[in-house]
Amino acid sequence: MQDILKAVEVRKPVSIGHELDTSPETFGELVDSSRIRGDGPALRERMREDGYLYLRGYLDADLVSEARVAICRRLAEKGLVDEDLPISEAVATGLALSREKDAFGIGRDEPALLRLLYSGKMIEFFELFLAEPVRHFDYTWLRALPPGPGTPPHGDSPFMNRGTHALYTAWTPLGDVDLELGGLMVLEASHLIGDIKHGYGMKDVDAYCANRADAAAYRSGEKSWSGHLSRDPVRLRETLGGRWLTTEFSAGDMLIFSIFTIHASLDNTSTNRLRLSSDSRYQAASEPADERWVGVNPVGHGAGGKHGMIC
Repeated sequence: MQDILKAVEVRKPVSIGHELDTSPETFGELVDSSRIRGDGPALRERMREDGYLYLRGYLDADLVSEARVAICRRLAEKGLVDEDLPISEAVATGLALSREKDAFGIGRDEPALLRLLYSGKMIEFFELFLAEPVRHFDYTWLRALPPGPGTPPHGDSPFMNRGTHALYTAWTPLGDVDLELGGLMVLEASHLIGDIKHGYGMKDVDAYCANRADAAAYRSGEKSWSGHLSRDPVRLRETLGGRWLTTEFSAGDMLIFSIFTIHASLDNTSTNRLRLSSDSRYQAASEPADERWVGVNPVGHGAGGKHGMIC
């Protein structure tokens, strides 16, 4: 807790343009579960209680660095990283301010990133945690966030709940991520809120009312629902309770959370640095998987993922 308190004394954390209240009642540090990293039952119990697991330094920092450099080189080829400075610093060019989505294509086929996320210690962890063979989504979310707003508060369920609900996200910082770069934060005990789990969490961003006049617009993607709970993390916390929890992340850390855990990210308030991170998803191989995110070319939220229903 002392680490995060010292950091916020230097700069107040900001999310979606809102300065967060850092009093102990509303803001805190993620609990490090490294002490129980080898104890499957204890990890499962903590996930049930907290809705997340933070493991400081669990992954091989050298493999993280290898993935980071490979990604930065490919971003530089797209004109998004300044090649006149050390590539690994991920200094953004002006073009990067409007081109974050270019990173998604790199996440699909970058060997160094796929090795980090889908083999070795990551898979070993999920085999222990799930206590059975593991499958991962074939779609990899790679983020290269330039200076500007972070991700608004949301849960993963509305985006990927057509398969098992025992689905877990690993948020992996690809390098050190301090409060200025803007790491992930989770809303304490939000996975236990009934209205979240049984209301918001049961919605589907790709479902639409086929019997309504605007059905064609939703089917084509002209209209859509963002899936976000709010663009004001301060007011959302006041409504739902709990604290926003985060930390200053280092290469090798990983943060795992459930499909119902509400999370968001801090804004990138640096002058010119990209915040590099990835989201990857894991579940028991025996459970059904959301068809939008598996296969050679996952359809994701495109036309192939839309689902019409009578409302």
